Amino acid sequence: MLNKLHIQQDWTLFLDRDGVINHEKKEDYIRNWTEFEFYKESLLALPILAQKFNKIIITTNQKGIGKGLMSVDDLTLIHQNMTNKIVELGGRIDAIYYCPDLDNASINRKPQPGMAYQAKTTFPEIDFKRSIMVGNRMSDMEFGRNAGMQTVYLATTHPEAPFPDTKIDYRYDNLFQFAQSI
Repeated sequence: MLNKLHIQQDWTLFLDRDGVINHEKKEDYIRNWTEFEFYKESLLALPILAQKFNKIIITTNQKGIGKGLMSVDDLTLIHQNMTNKIVELGGRIDAIYYCPDLDNASINRKPQPGMAYQAKTTFPEIDFKRSIMVGNRMSDMEFGRNAGMQTVYLATTHPEAPFPDTKIDYRYDNLFQFAQSI
């Protein structure tokens, strides 16, 4: 578990979206707002996390756009509605970065750290050594490592992932368990 003494309010929290904040569609994409379903635990966690972290940033791969299965407008509506609900409940999201690229080698596609670098361009005060990446896939953990962050694995969709693992610093069942631990 993360100790309160190790996290200070100048830290940055990076979150994956699907499988962390909302239910993930198995082998498919959340294509519009009607398909988006929050985890109840994430709605409880985000107001707690808003008090603990200076910045909360979502980084999400969105290959569905690149494949033509959804539009940027669809994604924008999902993110607007998601953020509005989070704010309504006392949480916040400071920025959202997404990668629609189909090429897995794209610098912006997780596990590459491009979206972290985009965030640092927008928020130069971000220190990756004082940042945590929370995700539900090993590519999220690799993204965090590639940017020099600590990593938190949520076993929401892939509980079979081995732990301990060199890519995972901490493991929790859901975002609320993580929030309670700090």
